[in-house]
Amino acid sequence: MNPILRRLLLLGAAPFAALATFALSGCGSPNGLGSGDAAPSVSVQPRPESVWPAWASTSSRAPGADAATRQPPPRALRGLPKVGSGGLASMDVREILRADPRMRPVADRGTIDRPGQAGLRPPMFTDLTGDKKPELLVAADTESGRNVLAVYTEHRGKVYPILFTSGRSMSIETIGPDLLVRTPCADGGEQAVRFHWDGMRMSTISDVKNYKKSADPTETAEPTPSRPPAPSHSPGGH
Repeated sequence: MNPILRRLLLLGAAPFAALATFALSGCGSPNGLGSGDAAPSVSVQPRPESVWPAWASTSSRAPGADAATRQPPPRALRGLPKVGSGGLASMDVREILRADPRMRPVADRGTIDRPGQAGLRPPMFTDLTGDKKPELLVAADTESGRNVLAVYTEHRGKVYPILFTSGRSMSIETIGPDLLVRTPCADGGEQAVRFHWDGMRMSTISDVKNYKKSADPTETAEPTPSRPPAPSHSPGGH
């Protein structure tokens, strides 16, 4: 090859070789490691440790989970027929209540359709356990203004009570698969308890009280209109 042509080819190839070297040395692989880098060791995530162990809570990671685990699992209600393919919606609600000792006293009350009456609210059905089978929710209002709420689920043809709670003027809501029970407080505030399915029952995961907003101390009372001044008489006037 002509020496001059060979020299020109070598000079033209040099910038491309340098660019390739820069690309290989300056850019890492998609995982952030270069071809010669060692993979970092997998670190174990820290676990919470108590500063004062004697004052440590014995609760589990999820609020309310420990209280649930210390309780025996719910037992199936006795004396009921096997739940059919129609689920709890095909069952006699009053028959279920009679089989539950805690709800038996209100089992035969009449159905009510608005607040201010004593009796059973219309039964409601919603999936709280995530198994795509709706649970049964029954609430009763008493003459004293108190309310009771019971929730039942079905498993292998048997009915299980998974929640029983009571309060005054209860307002019951759903948040996704959770239940939120609101009750007014004597001081004008409100208590909101949230229940979540823990695999065994509806357990408490939060209990929040919202206090009544106090009046602004900087606000002054509305001024009272003053009386108009009495007419004055100038000396010598008539």
